[in-house]
Amino acid sequence: AAEVAMQALGIGAGDEVIVPPYTFVATAMTVARIGATPVFVDVDETWCMDANLIEAEITDKTKAIMPVHFGASLADMDRINEIAKKHDLFVIEDACHSWGAKWRGKGTGAIGDCGVFSFQNSKNMTSAEGGCIVTDNEELADLCRSITHCGRTKDSAWFEHPVLGTNARLTEFQGAMLRTQLSKLNEQNDRRREFAAYLDEHLGALEGLAPQPILEGVTKRTYHVYGLSYDAEAIGCHGSKFVEALQAEGLIVGGGYAIPLYRQPYMKDVPGRDYLNMHCPVTERLCDNGVLWLRQSMLLGDDKDRDDVVTIFEKVHGQRGTLAQ
Repeated sequence: AAEVAMQALGIGAGDEVIVPPYTFVATAMTVARIGATPVFVDVDETWCMDANLIEAEITDKTKAIMPVHFGASLADMDRINEIAKKHDLFVIEDACHSWGAKWRGKGTGAIGDCGVFSFQNSKNMTSAEGGCIVTDNEELADLCRSITHCGRTKDSAWFEHPVLGTNARLTEFQGAMLRTQLSKLNEQNDRRREFAAYLDEHLGALEGLAPQPILEGVTKRTYHVYGLSYDAEAIGCHGSKFVEALQAEGLIVGGGYAIPLYRQPYMKDVPGRDYLNMHCPVTERLCDNGVLWLRQSMLLGDDKDRDDVVTIFEKVHGQRGTLAQ
């Protein structure tokens, strides 16, 4: 979906796209696959792109900004759109975590020029694989449809292909699966919010743990990942030890991404920037077990599940002095 969106916006070889380094590899990989260069801007304490750092990375080659709405937080779309307008750039939202979330009352994906969602199997709505593009721009939508549909357009004959396209069409079977899930999304999002609010209250009271913060512009919060910032100094052990102890109690918890995107092995084959000597301090701190993640599916549990999560966290937190030994 991201590759198609960038093709439709005319982004390609020699262009630069600004992306965050704390996200799944696809965000930067799609940029590189269309021949453009990913340019990394560090995240802030919300785990989303720090809008205050963007302008310093803009060059005459920059064509777009691709913020990622991460976990349960949204990027600062007011500031990002303001910067994009000033420098005549496109904004492509990676909205794959933000199912049903809203920024100042408007749904994610359509706040910039366009946005993409993923239907991969861990997502809040899934057809095992696949994705979609959303936009308020009908002309852009038509071009994206054409690219995904072998280059056919609304007015072309069946074997006439005016646009250089591909076959990126979801199957009808996947569509049926997704329509069924869409009817349940609001109800499930309400449950995730209730579950997360309970965790915020109880886990946020434990020294060294803090729920992922959000900006004032987020008017509807949704959860793909329930995240906690982890302060190793305050807790007294490295995050990996804490995660290991939680898992030993039967709770599936992750420590987030292990390395920033600019240190991924594939980046050695991406030209345009000196990624080897790049440093984004907030991202590197988060990658050094500075966070804890709970899957979105866990937030659909009942009240007993909710209480079990808190009980396990409190037990491990109470034993934190022994974990570093």
